[in-house]
Amino acid sequence: MTGRPTSPTVQVLAPLAGTVVAAAEVTDPVFAEGVIGPGLAILPDEPADGARVVVVAPCDGRLMSLYPHAAVVQVDDRRAVLVHLGLRTAQLDGEGFGAVVGNGELVHAGQPMLAWSPAQVRSGGRSTVSPVVALQARADDVLRLVGPGERVSEGQPVLLWS
Repeated sequence: MTGRPTSPTVQVLAPLAGTVVAAAEVTDPVFAEGVIGPGLAILPDEPADGARVVVVAPCDGRLMSLYPHAAVVQVDDRRAVLVHLGLRTAQLDGEGFGAVVGNGELVHAGQPMLAWSPAQVRSGGRSTVSPVVALQARADDVLRLVGPGERVSEGQPVLLWS
C-alpha cells in the first residue's frame, strides 16, 4: 500500500460545558478565518456564584504550551489541539486564570488542566467565547460532531481528527 501512513483518529473533547459557537462567528479573525486551523468555539456556562470553572484536556497528549489563558496539547508528531479561554485574554496577565498542571506534562483526555473565572473575564469587557482548534489541520481532516447552538457537556466529543 502506498500513500501517507495512517494514524489513529483523534477524538477531541469539549474542555468545558457550554453552547457551541461556529468558528466563523468568533470575533477574532485568527479563529474565525481558520488561520491556525479548523475547530469550533464554546460559550462557557458560568456558575451563578462566579466560581472558577475547571477546564479539562481535550485529548491525550503532552502540554507543549501552557499559559494561564490557553493550552496546546501535542497529540503526536503532526497533531496538536489548542484550547484558548476567551478572546484577548492574554492581556490579563493571568488575572482570573490558573494552571492545574505544568508545562510539558502528559495529560489524559478529561483531566483537569486549567481553571478560570468567566465572570471575571466578562466583567473586564472581554468575550468568554473559547476556541478549540485542531492546529494546522486541513479542514477536510476534521469532522465537527456538534453544531452551532448545541449545548455540550465537559468531556463530550466535539471533533474527530483523522
